[in-house]
Amino acid sequence: QVQLVESGGGSVQAGGSLRLSCAASAYTYSYRCMGWVLQTPGKEREGVAAIYTGGGSSTYYADSVKGRFTISQDNAKKTVYLQMNSLNPDDTAMYYCAAAPSLGFCSGSWYSGAGSWGQGTQVTVSS
Repeated sequence: QVQLVESGGGSVQAGGSLRLSCAASAYTYSYRCMGWVLQTPGKEREGVAAIYTGGGSSTYYADSVKGRFTISQDNAKKTVYLQMNSLNPDDTAMYYCAAAPSLGFCSGSWYSGAGSWGQGTQVTVSS
């Protein structure tokens, strides 16, 4: 049973923009903390951004993307978006959507307890 469906991603030049989307099932959306985790070969997963979907829309951003990436939600569509601007080659990675239980906010380690993962979408930024 597919619970998180990702779209977006692709290849852009440095300075360009991309938008990722992650649509969740009703059950998965109830996890309340949704966002993206990136992974590059040989490195550990890194939480990029997350949003609390249970009200208030508190957010978390990794320091590396603050000011460049924006996470948002559409509760009616049970969809979370990641707008990525000013992309640079260091942003190149596989991006996975994830959903994790939360009691009110998404911390830096929010994805460690993720109960659902998307299939991943590749983002490639060329210099």
